[in-house]
Amino acid sequence: MQEVLIVGGGKGGTAILKILHEASVMKVIAVVDLNENASGIVLANELGIPVGTDWRQFLNDTVDIVIEVTGEQKVFEDIRDMRGKNTVIIPGSVAFLISKLLEDKEDLIHQLTSESFKRDLIFNSTDDGMVGIDDQGNVMLYNKSAERMIGKDQEDVIGMHISDVIPESKLTTTMETRRTETNQEVVLDNGLKIISNRIPMITDNDEIIGAFSVFKDITEVVNLAEEITNLKEIQTMLEAIIHSSDDAISVVDEEGKGILINPAYTRITGLTQEEVIGKPATADISEGESIHLKVLQTRRAIRGTRMRVGPKRKEVIVNVAPIIVNNKLKGSVGVIHDMSEIQSLTQELDRARRIIRTLEAKYMFEDIIGDSEEMMIAVEQAKLGAKTPATVLLRGESGTGKELFAHAIHNASDRKFNKFLRVNCAALSENLLESELFGYEEGAFSGAKRGGKRGLFEEANNGSIFLDEIGELSANTQAKLLRVLQESEIVRVGGTKSIQINVRVIAATNVNLEKGIADGSFREDLYYRLNRMPIQIPPLRHRKSDIPLISETLITKINQDYGRNVEGVTEEAMNKLMTYHWPGNVRELENVLGRAIIFMNYNEVKIAGKHLPQLENTSKSHLKEVATDPSGSIKDLATQVEQYERNIIQKVLEQNNGNKTAAAKALNVSVRNLYYKIEKYNIEIISMK
Repeated sequence: MQEVLIVGGGKGGTAILKILHEASVMKVIAVVDLNENASGIVLANELGIPVGTDWRQFLNDTVDIVIEVTGEQKVFEDIRDMRGKNTVIIPGSVAFLISKLLEDKEDLIHQLTSESFKRDLIFNSTDDGMVGIDDQGNVMLYNKSAERMIGKDQEDVIGMHISDVIPESKLTTTMETRRTETNQEVVLDNGLKIISNRIPMITDNDEIIGAFSVFKDITEVVNLAEEITNLKEIQTMLEAIIHSSDDAISVVDEEGKGILINPAYTRITGLTQEEVIGKPATADISEGESIHLKVLQTRRAIRGTRMRVGPKRKEVIVNVAPIIVNNKLKGSVGVIHDMSEIQSLTQELDRARRIIRTLEAKYMFEDIIGDSEEMMIAVEQAKLGAKTPATVLLRGESGTGKELFAHAIHNASDRKFNKFLRVNCAALSENLLESELFGYEEGAFSGAKRGGKRGLFEEANNGSIFLDEIGELSANTQAKLLRVLQESEIVRVGGTKSIQINVRVIAATNVNLEKGIADGSFREDLYYRLNRMPIQIPPLRHRKSDIPLISETLITKINQDYGRNVEGVTEEAMNKLMTYHWPGNVRELENVLGRAIIFMNYNEVKIAGKHLPQLENTSKSHLKEVATDPSGSIKDLATQVEQYERNIIQKVLEQNNGNKTAAAKALNVSVRNLYYKIEKYNIEIISMK
């Protein structure tokens, strides 16, 4: 049995209560009216039905139907907004209609029994259709409104059986059941939708003498309901779109009070709905002026305004536009972008641009970090060299960024849209390096490809080639390179034909070429060709003022590589970094910072001194170790220097687990020179693995 809540205890509410109580098809759970002496309240008390003055205490999800008969639109709207999804609300107009029907029923019975012609006046004075039948089911009452709705004239209908006039009618069933049926929806043959109330006519002697139906055209009401449903669907869709946005959205009314925010707004600002809805537009601002209020005053959109919002003073960018409906200002809508997210995305974009550049050269002069005088001089020289076709020789210790300069020089030159190839001259054997640089002809040596192979100089034609560790070239390769620089032509291995090329050579070395010239390991004429525009890149120990800026850049890079969110370095840790002499230069600094970040906890955001490995300037201590022999007597200078050199090589080899290439780089000497020293001092290599 359906549960019904009657709101309104006046005449209409009383009439409906009587009908429902008599019909016994629905259960009235309560009658509510502000007037405790209303007739409906009194009747409900007599019938043992709960009463009250506030309908909210009775409205819950178990209520099936709410009949609102107060006649106040505000009450109807409040009930509509608070009802459950399965609760039907019947407006007061329908309830008053039923009340009127009850009165009409009593008058109709009286008139039918008295056969008064006044019934015509009653029936024809209402816009509701009325049809009455006798106990045989023949039509004996049929008003003008019924004519209009059904489409049949009165004189043609009177006396006909109801099933011939309205096939859909169930008045005969009403007589059989003797029960009143209310709010029954019926679709007529002509497509008209009506809501019908069927009432049996019973005398005081409990004799059934017929039945009558009162019905109302609800076609327009149904269409309006469908429109309302569509509006509800659109509203639901819009709310879903707003709530799914990653950008914070806030809406205020024409008075500047908050009426809507989405979850992203709470996430970015830290403010909940209770702190914003119904509050002034300034409630979320911690620094700046309310853009909502400005837009409401000017009726013009404002975009790109920076401000801080919420208790955490989040920096955001705000775009606000007015809401104008039918040329009337209804409020404004604001979209808030989190600046931290924008900055993070910008950094990601910059990094992505460096990675996906179509050119082989990945770095620009903007990627070279440092504002010390030494570095600024080197950068200015490199920029000058980029604008000329001259060969550039980059000189500096290992890890100072020679390759970074080479990339930047190429990208700043007029060759930037052509190839940029890199060759580490120390990483390849003499024969392999020669064939890679200059190419080879078919059959030049065993295993040569059919048809030969183009060398890197040919591949880099019209572009640039970076020759790292140029001091490691063999004498034969040096001679061929000299020909390239002098004549701008090459000869493939095993070939005799010269091939013209147009290549810009950028060379780099960390060894003393002048010493190589002196001991005969490096050609003097090649030196003068390469040294046309030398650029000395300072070691990190000579530009320690750049360490904070370099550390910040390296931490950003390491965060992206390791998926961390480290914000910087504490003052204590920075002091340790600034006092170290950095023999490995920037490469060693990156290694130290990366190692520190790896061992940090995920909730730590600053690199502290405890995270850094032990950084010691060891050179002085080693001098003390070799100053005397075990007996305490002082040895000659040459012996002490050799002993010190042997100890240093031995220790570096142990640190690199016997890896000679890594040890040579750490010592800033060539691999060939390291082998010579190992053999000279009879150093035993012990792998630590």
